[in-house]
Amino acid sequence: LFLAVCAVGIGGTFQYGYNVSIINAPTQHIHKFLNETWNSRYHKELNPDLLTFLWSVIASIFSLGGLCGALIGGSMAIRLGRKGALLMNNVIAILASILMGISFPTGLFELLIAGRFLIGINSGIGLCVQPLYIGEFAPKHLRGGLAMGTSIFLTGGILTGQIIGLRELLGGEKHWPLLLSSSSIPALAQLLFLPWFPESPRYLLIDRGDELSCAKALKRFHGSSEYRREMEDIQRECFALAGEKPKKPWQLFTDRGVRWQLITVIVMTMGQQLSGINAIYFYATYVFEQAGILAEKIPYVTLGTGVCECLTALSCGLLIDYVGRRCLIIGGYLLMTLWCTVLTFSLTYQELYSWVPYMSMACVFAFILSFGLGPGGITNTLTAELFVQSSRPAAYMIAGTVSWISFFTVGMLFPFIVNGLKQYCFVVFLLECFFVAAFIFLIIPETKNKSFLEIKKEFHKLNFGRNA
Repeated sequence: LFLAVCAVGIGGTFQYGYNVSIINAPTQHIHKFLNETWNSRYHKELNPDLLTFLWSVIASIFSLGGLCGALIGGSMAIRLGRKGALLMNNVIAILASILMGISFPTGLFELLIAGRFLIGINSGIGLCVQPLYIGEFAPKHLRGGLAMGTSIFLTGGILTGQIIGLRELLGGEKHWPLLLSSSSIPALAQLLFLPWFPESPRYLLIDRGDELSCAKALKRFHGSSEYRREMEDIQRECFALAGEKPKKPWQLFTDRGVRWQLITVIVMTMGQQLSGINAIYFYATYVFEQAGILAEKIPYVTLGTGVCECLTALSCGLLIDYVGRRCLIIGGYLLMTLWCTVLTFSLTYQELYSWVPYMSMACVFAFILSFGLGPGGITNTLTAELFVQSSRPAAYMIAGTVSWISFFTVGMLFPFIVNGLKQYCFVVFLLECFFVAAFIFLIIPETKNKSFLEIKKEFHKLNFGRNA
């Protein structure tokens, strides 16, 4: 099970974290490349406004690709199987890496834009299919910890990108095309290792009707002595669904039986993206500068934020099946509310006392730790658990779409929010964190050690009324 999570993660959410992270290091070098390319083509200087526009396209088209990936990920998982969709997804990653790698020697910045779009599609599919696959092969008593592999590999990708992007490694002027094309390495690793593992047992029995292959897959994943309990659970779900075909995303919006599950996923996904984690990273450099850290040392201190995220994802993975989902995610949001409050005050009185900048610095790390311990990891896990087999791929398509649209919206509106409200932008985020915590407390039942059918029954009263 552990090796399967590693084989799935290296080419799944790792790619998302890695490609979000590596684009920051070569910003100045890409600006120079755009200027030189424009000059050699048209024999005139590139207008600064046009340069800003081209750079914003290169940076933000990743989100557009991610949205497209989320929209097709569920359909790929149904047609090709969970494992088949992940393997096919690596072809997109390798093509994207080639395009980004040859953009500099060929002098075609358009290839860079195309490559970023394709790697966005790859990340969107990975974010959709990886938690789907892991959630389906994991035994229910370990499902939370194994599903946290999604978050662990995502944060691992961010940290790896921060390290590889240092100017001493591939972040220098000569090596930035290699940096952008290095996402082919995780793709090749998954193509090498993932074929050794079986397809999702639930997909094999419920979607394909192949009981023999399902039993073989369960024996591989759970062992010859333990697989029967899981087999019975899958057979019960298969019987309850009575041959129901996988649903399309728009069918979920008209299905009263999943109304509150769908509302929950949308609220949690938007809450995760709009929680203020992007604001924290935006303010981190300013906070570190105020604490007296030299500008050239800040990239190394920023590595500390990546280490924080990795450690909390690992901690959450160890705790989730003991403490439960509700406690961690509600606690995470409430702690983030607290740190937003403290950070608003510390940024307001930054100049007043010499120790206040260090308090702001502590708040940055505390907020990241709280995010990783709750919303950062458990949101994806709960999306897998709240739906039965026929609705799960469509639910991930909707969750992915909401996530990428929120990610893009935050990227577009965030600079205006910060410019308008300055440090008081954290008041907006603390209110958002508090309301999401309240919603989860009132609506979401504990899903620890419960089968997908048992969780569905928990929502039955909410969906059909107390007398149902």
